[in-house]
Amino acid sequence: QVQLVESGGGLVQAGGSLRLSCAASGRTFGASSVGWFRQAPGKEREFVASISRSGDSTYYGDSVKGRFTISRDNAKNTVYLQMASLKPEDTAVYYCAARFLLLIRSSDEASYWGQGTQVTVSS
Repeated sequence: QVQLVESGGGLVQAGGSLRLSCAASGRTFGASSVGWFRQAPGKEREFVASISRSGDSTYYGDSVKGRFTISRDNAKNTVYLQMASLKPEDTAVYYCAARFLLLIRSSDEASYWGQGTQVTVSS
């Protein structure tokens, strides 16, 4: 079992930056791929970014490519999402998710979910 807890959300001005953290527990974390998703009110859950077990491979949704960076520190059992050049349309609840071994690119591939952290970007 993997448990995930997100933190770092808050209110930020457009053009600003914010770093989200996903703290994980569980003996299989080092063998798990991790992804970030977001869901805005009235919208479907959207893929944001994912990272492979080793951290060598990363993937991004088109809407955040070039602005967001995902990274992980397996020694700390933590995955990060560095968000820059934030836009009001980035406003959403952000969730981290984990999948054993294989990469995450869609929400239906995730096995474990955190509770989410709210990110609000003001214009």
